[in-house]
Amino acid sequence: MAFPISTPLLVTLLLPLLLLLLGAEHQLVQSRLTKEILSTSFGSSSSYSNLDQGTNWAVLVAGSRGYGNYRHQADVCHAYQVLKRGGLKDENIIVFMYDDIAFNEENPKKGTIINSPQGQNVYKGVPKDYTGDDLTTNNLVAAILGNKTAITGGSGKVVNSGSNDHIFIYYSDHGSPGVLTMPGDDDDLYAKDFIKTLKTKHESGTYKSMAIYVEACEAGSIFEGLLP
Repeated sequence: MAFPISTPLLVTLLLPLLLLLLGAEHQLVQSRLTKEILSTSFGSSSSYSNLDQGTNWAVLVAGSRGYGNYRHQADVCHAYQVLKRGGLKDENIIVFMYDDIAFNEENPKKGTIINSPQGQNVYKGVPKDYTGDDLTTNNLVAAILGNKTAITGGSGKVVNSGSNDHIFIYYSDHGSPGVLTMPGDDDDLYAKDFIKTLKTKHESGTYKSMAIYVEACEAGSIFEGLLP
């Protein structure tokens, strides 16, 4: 059994070093990498919406909360805008973000999130599928598996994919060996549970290809030695 995600895995291993080296250019690099990964996952940036006659899905996750973690929600909002420009529909984009940044008292421009200096407002139009206390590991797993009955709160949107569909999963937040953090107390996503979710999705035969892009410390530990 194999998952076609080797390119994003390579990015997870190299991205922390790349960002460390480039420092202040992080947002520019992030923007370019996001576009490159989306293009690799879904084909030409002008035709994400109808690759191989299948449906393209995206699950975008900012796993943090608090104004100090501004960048995670900014990156997810930017990824949403890239996907929308490429033709994906809101019904096929599932967004997990705490949504406490745009109107935060520390935000000098209320209702605005940017992901580069003097950048455009990437918050505009972003679906609020799972926010606040609805941003949970349980809901994320259920959404990936297309298990609507397991969802608690939120929009109820799930990846209702078929065998010819393509799935892009993007996670931005903090991490540690074998763990991706989530905003709730004791609600982190562990590598073994994430891999179990991927195996279950694979066994269901409900996608043709999947790309996973994890931007977090120790991101490689989520996959290395665990994928079959």
